[in-house]
This record gives sequence, structure tokens and C-alpha cells, in this order.
Amino acid sequence: IVVSSGISPQNKMLKEARKRKVPIVGELDFVYPYLSGNIIGVTGSNGKTTTTSMIGYYLNKLGYSVAICGNIGNPLAKVVNKTYDFIVMELSSFQLHWAYKFKCNAAVITNLAPDHIDWHCSYENYVAAKANLIKCLDDSGFVICQKTDMESLRIGKKNCLPLFWKVPCNNEKGIYMDIKNKTAWLNSSIGSSVKSLFKFDEINLLGTHNMANTAMVLALLSQYGITVPKDLIASYVPPKHRCSYVGKAKSIVFIDDSKGTNVAASVAAMTALDGVKIIILGGQGKGESYDSLAAAVKKFTKHAVLIGSEKEKIKQALKKAGYKSYSLVSTMQEAVETAYSKASAGDTVLLSPACTSWDMYSNYGERGDHFCAFVKEIIERELNYDQQR
Repeated sequence: IVVSSGISPQNKMLKEARKRKVPIVGELDFVYPYLSGNIIGVTGSNGKTTTTSMIGYYLNKLGYSVAICGNIGNPLAKVVNKTYDFIVMELSSFQLHWAYKFKCNAAVITNLAPDHIDWHCSYENYVAAKANLIKCLDDSGFVICQKTDMESLRIGKKNCLPLFWKVPCNNEKGIYMDIKNKTAWLNSSIGSSVKSLFKFDEINLLGTHNMANTAMVLALLSQYGITVPKDLIASYVPPKHRCSYVGKAKSIVFIDDSKGTNVAASVAAMTALDGVKIIILGGQGKGESYDSLAAAVKKFTKHAVLIGSEKEKIKQALKKAGYKSYSLVSTMQEAVETAYSKASAGDTVLLSPACTSWDMYSNYGERGDHFCAFVKEIIERELNYDQQR
């Protein structure tokens, strides 16, 4: 059986197949024998698509032949029987669950946080699926991941370049996110001199989590002996709906982070963006606890607008945290208008739902587009009002 990666291992047919000892092959194992090129696997709870597309963008601009594929939207089957310099794959936990024979030269694991618990049945199973990417590394392969995730991923003796959130250190190799000096650094080996990768204000992205994604990408490419020029680093524009600037009305900024479909993503967005925030939350849940979300809302926002099938559960978590400034609405238009009414000049209205979109939309892109459409209505309305004065 060749199984689609979205099919749960708890599926009745698959359970029966295992009982009968019928071989079950996932997408990665199925296509691997037909791939030719340096294979880079990218996974993580958040930032996979940004990181994958950034790697592909830089390599392409530098003249390498590149295939960007996997969970990013381009099926793996489309890159078989072709030779590339690099094959950059975005890999979901679903795909990695079924990976046994697949091999890659490099792995990037952006972060780990609870996600898809409804599919994996537990956070431990989810992490184990992500950690499969480590097992898929060939003998000379290396992994880049957050230092705090190394134990969970069971890195073992694999060649690892960890990411630290601190000032750089000469006696420990790794990537250093120096928040104090707003600089990303790289120490490729113990005892070598630390070099600057970039300053945060040189990057055309919002949020420290995106700074970390960029640092991981540049560190990855440096392992292949590839240096990305400063002007090329700054030219990268991320895919839509990922902490994307939409516009401004009456000095109120609107940010579309519709891809924030789990708690960790929304917490990262709230933490990373400066200033006072009004957040729009809700959608269809993934079985996560909202306690950490509520704590972040209490710390980083002045009002929360709740929408979708999870709004009551999120409300209860906010109440439990002692947060009282929230509104419950039924439509995206209501959500945008309510958030705008609660905002003052200099504030940010942030759509970062912490949930999937499937209760109201076909995907997060449609949800983000709907949000942007209503934001543009507000901007045009305010512009017309100013012109008539």
C-alpha cells in the first residue's frame, strides 16, 4: 500500500493491513530512489514554509538548479527522474511518520511545539515523527535545530549546529541570536572566530522567529560553502499570511498571520511584534491546551477578538488567566471591525488565530485573504473620509 501522508496510522484499513503484514510505503520512501541531488529536509512546528522557500530562493538566485517540493505545494512526484544541485523539501510530521528508507544530506528543524495532537494522539508521538528526520540523515549529514529541542529530538552523535538565544561564544559551535545587539552570529566550529550573519534591521521580515529562520538558512548554506550577499538576504519576501504587513489606517497597523494555526505560532507572533496589540483568535482546534495562549494574550495584548468554533474554549482559558478584555463575534468582518474599534493610533491589529481555518474556510489562505479584504475596506473608507474633510 502506498499511503497518502495525511492518512492517520489509526485508519481501519491500515490497521488491517498491518495485521496481514501488507507492506505500507509512505510518499518519501516511494519517491526517494528516483531523486538526484543534495536533499535538504525542512520540518518544525512553525516556519517550515518560510524556511524552505528562503533556502530555495537564495540557491536559485545564486545560479543553482533547485527543486522546491513537498508540503510546500509542489508534489515530490514532480521532481523524480531529474537531476538538481539541490532538492529542498518541506516535510510535515505526517510525511515523516511514514519515513523509513528516505535519506537526506541536511535537516533543518525550526522548532518544536504541540501541534496535530488530534492526528498523532500525543505530543510524544508528534515529536517522534519530527525526529524521524534525524534518523533519515545520511552518514555525512548534519542537522540544524534549536538548542532547547536537541534532547527531545534525540540528536545523539549526529553532527548538529544548534541555535542559541544568547550572545555568541567562541568555545561552542552554533548559531547565536543576540537579541541585545540585534545581530545573528555563526560559530561553525569550536575555537573558530564568530562571524556576523546579519543585523536584524537588514532583514525584510517581521518578528524574531523569522530572524531565527533566516539565521538557520544562512548557517545551512554556509555548511555547503555558500555565502549569501547582504543585498540578496534583504530581498527575500516570505509567502503570504505569515506575519505579513497588510496596511495602516489612522496609524493602526494590520498584520496577517493566518498561517498561525497553532498556539506556539500565535504566541511567537504576539511576542515578536512590538507595541500594543489587539489579536483575533479562533477557528477549528487541534486538541491543544490554550493556557499558554491565554498567558501570552494577557501579557502582550490589550484586547482579544474571538471567532470560530473554538471561541468558547479560548474564552474560558482567558477567564482562567484573569483576562477580561475580549469580544466574541461570528464573522471575519465583525472580527476586523471590532478589533479596529478597540485600537488606538500606534496599535497593531494582529490576525494570528492559533487554530485551523476549516470551520469557516477551506484553508488558512482563504481566511487570510478575507481578513485582508476587510482591512482594505477600512483603509479605503478612512482615506475617502479624509479626502472629504
